Amino acid sequence: MNKYSVDKLPRDVRLEIANKHKKLRKQRGLSQMELAERSGVSLGSLKRFETKGQVSLESLLKLVFVLGRLSDFESVLKPDKGLEHIEKLFDSKKKS
Repeated sequence: MNKYSVDKLPRDVRLEIANKHKKLRKQRGLSQMELAERSGVSLGSLKRFETKGQVSLESLLKLVFVLGRLSDFESVLKPDKGLEHIEKLFDSKKKS
């Protein structure tokens, strides 16, 4: 975390996701090699993700699919409730 803020930084979240992924992979009894083969993600990409938290979105989704957790991403960037009226404003501008 940033020493001047209580908010997490993107790096913090990235590393937390990588650590959770690694624990889940191990709970499922999968080696890095086996998960790489099943997902179609290169072993190097998987290792980089689990150590540095760096991975493409496409590769991340492939990995979590194999682990049975793709649905965890359905709520990511979900619009706030109660803002439908604002969305309608933007939709009406597109039609004009």
